[in-house]
Amino acid sequence: MARRLPPLNALRAFEAAARHLSFTKAASELNVTQAAVSHQVKALEERLGIQLFVRMNRQLLLTEAGQAYLPAIRDAFDLIATASERLVSRGDSGPLKVTSLNSFAAKWLLPRLPEFRKQHPDIDVLVHASDTVMDYVREGFHCGLRYGLGRYPGMTVDFLMADRCFPFCSPRLMDGPNPLTKLENLRYHTLLSDDASRVPGIPDWNEWLSAAGVEGVDPSHGLTYNDSAMLVQAAVEGQGVAMGRLSLAEGDLAAGRLIKPFDLELRSQYSYYLTIPPGALDRPKVRAFREWVIEEARKSPLGAEAQPRSTSA
Repeated sequence: MARRLPPLNALRAFEAAARHLSFTKAASELNVTQAAVSHQVKALEERLGIQLFVRMNRQLLLTEAGQAYLPAIRDAFDLIATASERLVSRGDSGPLKVTSLNSFAAKWLLPRLPEFRKQHPDIDVLVHASDTVMDYVREGFHCGLRYGLGRYPGMTVDFLMADRCFPFCSPRLMDGPNPLTKLENLRYHTLLSDDASRVPGIPDWNEWLSAAGVEGVDPSHGLTYNDSAMLVQAAVEGQGVAMGRLSLAEGDLAAGRLIKPFDLELRSQYSYYLTIPPGALDRPKVRAFREWVIEEARKSPLGAEAQPRSTSA
């Protein structure tokens, strides 16, 4: 049989007014007008057929019936609040599931994750590296790190970093009979590329050589990798000169494992974004990761190249 319950808003108005013994303070707590609280309480009294308050000029008192009614209503609201908190806590258990591009996970995210764990030792992290666009809700991901134009319908989207492309190589290639001290010597070295260079908007060897005014270098010959992290590693090992992205080579450049032999850089039309599906930001661990990853991105020169922005569907 269906329960015959008074309206929830009326019960909330009664409980707040009875606790404060004031319609004014109850209205402030519930973010409504005093008249609204008074109306809700009056409607509850009419529904029950019992007077709950004694209204005096500057004082509000509970009747005997109101005093008997209040503990049960207060306990009911406490039970609802406790059950809701437990449900949210249970839903926030388990690891934070992050999906990321293979290359960005390997070269940017993973070296920084120990700092996140240091700041949040209670949050376990599961990183799923894949270049496939994932269905976050179906696969259970809380957020994702993407490289694109920032158009992710239905998501909360935070700009992380812009990107720049240029040749880089091992310091060893600066020595020998054809050192990379001048542009024309590129013809004597193996040119390294990855599949990302085939994406419109991401500069490749053809575009860079043209912008640099270099002739006599055929970018169609060389080595191509299907993963950008492999491209960076090949350059570290001295296999050739890579046309790659600063976002992925930044750590190796800073450590001296790679060098940038020429000054010319080209801006990629793509940037890095944090994408979060609807409802995920309600979870504390997602908010913690969001704050941390945005701050980490801002530490990079690439993070300062555009104003950080957030959008919600």
